[in-house]
Amino acid sequence: MSAMHEPSLIPDAVPARHRTRQAVVCWGSRRVTVGGDAPVRVQSMTNTDTVDAVGTAIQVKELAAAGSELVRLTVNTDEAAAAVPYVREQLDRMGVDVPLIGDFHYNGHQLLRDHPACAEALSKYRINPGNVGKGDKKDRQFAQMIEVAARLDKPVRIGVNWGSLDQELLAGLMDANATSRRPLDARQIMYEALIRSALESARRAEDLGLPGHQILLSCKVSGVRDLIAVYRELSRRTDHALHLGLTEAGMGTKGIVASTSALGVLLQEGIGDTIRVSLTPAPGESRTQEVVVALEILQALGLRTFVPSVTACPGCGRTTSSVFQELAQDIDLHLRAQMPGWREQYPGVEGLRVAVMGCIVNGPGESRHADIGISLAGTGEQPSAPVYVDGEKRHTLRGADIAAQFIDIVHGYIDQRWGRRAD
Repeated sequence: MSAMHEPSLIPDAVPARHRTRQAVVCWGSRRVTVGGDAPVRVQSMTNTDTVDAVGTAIQVKELAAAGSELVRLTVNTDEAAAAVPYVREQLDRMGVDVPLIGDFHYNGHQLLRDHPACAEALSKYRINPGNVGKGDKKDRQFAQMIEVAARLDKPVRIGVNWGSLDQELLAGLMDANATSRRPLDARQIMYEALIRSALESARRAEDLGLPGHQILLSCKVSGVRDLIAVYRELSRRTDHALHLGLTEAGMGTKGIVASTSALGVLLQEGIGDTIRVSLTPAPGESRTQEVVVALEILQALGLRTFVPSVTACPGCGRTTSSVFQELAQDIDLHLRAQMPGWREQYPGVEGLRVAVMGCIVNGPGESRHADIGISLAGTGEQPSAPVYVDGEKRHTLRGADIAAQFIDIVHGYIDQRWGRRAD
């Protein structure tokens, strides 16, 4: 085989996205496009009581500042629905224009009907077809919600969840399967019920007058392999924009690893237009952690860039000093803290690559690969730290304030490289 016909060993930097319709979620002059050629969007959800309009607005502001482009609120009671316009008002006063999504279950048709100001203040609705009613009420109550969305030109996510699946649909599929000549196993029936619930609800919504591009779909489960299987099939059968998320992912390392494993596979296959990482916060932990993880997933896959990346070695017997660990942490936290202002002052700075290494083995090499890097002295090495800028050794730092010296060099590099672009 000639060289020109050999397959490339280098994957595409950015996977080809599945073609989906494009929805637009708006608030004021803020337009967040979802699907189509738009970037994969990051979504989060508050865990405050929506009735507490001030507390909810504060948390929404924190989530938006962390990088969430859409924020979902629980709208479950008359009091919560009545509070939504005040949440929106508080955000507008703070200059936070992130679109709000209303999460409705069981009584959404009543709340949207009885609280028109809530319906207006929300930029998008989430409807769970498994929780809109039973029997003949299901179609009627679903229709009432869709008609409000169509009249107000609000996008709708039809969000199916295997914890609240339409039991009538599931029972019908199981009965049909029992008489099939080639019956499926129970898990395959569950997959089909999830997918069919989403697709049939979407068709019903279009029949009721909601434009197809304003409909997004999700089929959430809590198992990694289950989620991958369901979304592969769902993406094959629809061109609606898809929201990804591992429902009830769990706490800490477990939730992060599970979400990353599932979303990473699907996003690399081009599946998914919005994502949420549904972490259970540890007691006292900030809700913004789920946003940080979502951003890191997209950045690690090369799909989007949000903050400068810091490469740091894990440490070994050559790096018994904790100096490089502390410097890596300080640099990472410092860069993240500066980003809200830097996005405006230094457009493009989110692409900065920094290396903080602990010894001579890989330190100089990694530092040369980064935009700016430092190789700290390991055990037994000369107590000095060479700094590499754009692949060349430019400085050698010594003394007790190496960390402060390096941060000053990073600031100078950013201002020189991106400051001119901002002028």
